[in-house]
Amino acid sequence: MNAQLNALAITCNPAAPARRSAHPLPSPALLRQRLPLSAALDERVRDDRKAIRAVLNGDDPRLLVVVGPCSLHDPVSALEYAARLAELAPQVSDQLLLVMRTYVEKPRTTVGWKGLVYDPRLDGSADMAEGLHLSRRLMLDILACGLPIASELLQPLAAGYFDDLLGWAAIGARTSESQIHREMVSGLDLPVGFKNGTDGSLGIACDAMRAAAHPHQHFGIDELGHPALLSTRGNPDTHLVLRGGHAGPNYDENSVAQARDALQRQGIAARIMVDCSHANSGKNPLRQPAVLQNVIDQRLAGDGALRGVMLESHLFEGCQPLSEDLRYGVSITDGCLGWSATEQLLLHGADRLRG
Repeated sequence: MNAQLNALAITCNPAAPARRSAHPLPSPALLRQRLPLSAALDERVRDDRKAIRAVLNGDDPRLLVVVGPCSLHDPVSALEYAARLAELAPQVSDQLLLVMRTYVEKPRTTVGWKGLVYDPRLDGSADMAEGLHLSRRLMLDILACGLPIASELLQPLAAGYFDDLLGWAAIGARTSESQIHREMVSGLDLPVGFKNGTDGSLGIACDAMRAAAHPHQHFGIDELGHPALLSTRGNPDTHLVLRGGHAGPNYDENSVAQARDALQRQGIAARIMVDCSHANSGKNPLRQPAVLQNVIDQRLAGDGALRGVMLESHLFEGCQPLSEDLRYGVSITDGCLGWSATEQLLLHGADRLRG
């Protein structure tokens, strides 16, 4: 008992060092006011979402391709990449709908750089107010290049700062099981892909899609940053993303057939995207082209459930550790294909799909 009282006294002692501190951030509404989405771009985003829905629903026969850097860490190289992708897009637009990855949050297994939102200066200073501003500004600039954009929604409290800009979003393998993320997706007016679990299982993603399709009432924040009871209508525009698992890849014909059957058994539309990276490429970016070619083979053989792919690509191949002497246009998270290989891959893929 004395030990418990002593512990309580230590806990309640105002002189004891705090385990956390708080620093105010701008509300989503304030950031949107400072960096508004113009009427023209707002209409473009709505059109982008409509086009992506049409592909995922099978109403548009093209292949959805979410492609770009694993994560954005340098606005200059990101905008150079966007300019190149925007120039390529019309050349393949009859077969491929290109959407640029604009990932500003990164999940970490333990610790590490968590993305542009969290550490925009790449030095551990964690100026998140600047990170939010820089990330939204960069996304607006990429939109202005004429590209639809995509991101992974990792921290639900951060989603409101960017979700008005996105044409498509992902929920990662580690968070597809999260009730909080399923509730968040149920209130988003955009297509969202749920990845299979890191162990390769499909049940978590199937449950997530079913949950996100339903209305919810849940805790959250409003646009002014106040705690709020949020009511959502449900999101019908979700789909499965196959990213492989601990046992290996799951993009092959048998794995895709099993995924299609699992979706149909649960009454879920068979809309499947293949992540050409992660476990499907064994974390080797140079294997991504083989994965894409296999997906195209399956589509040409008549598999209409395969509606999209994801590719990790930057200006230059590979990746590099975070340091004070970074190479321009090289990822600081997962390894990527270089631009030259990406361009040739997408041009060749479009040619094959043309028959």
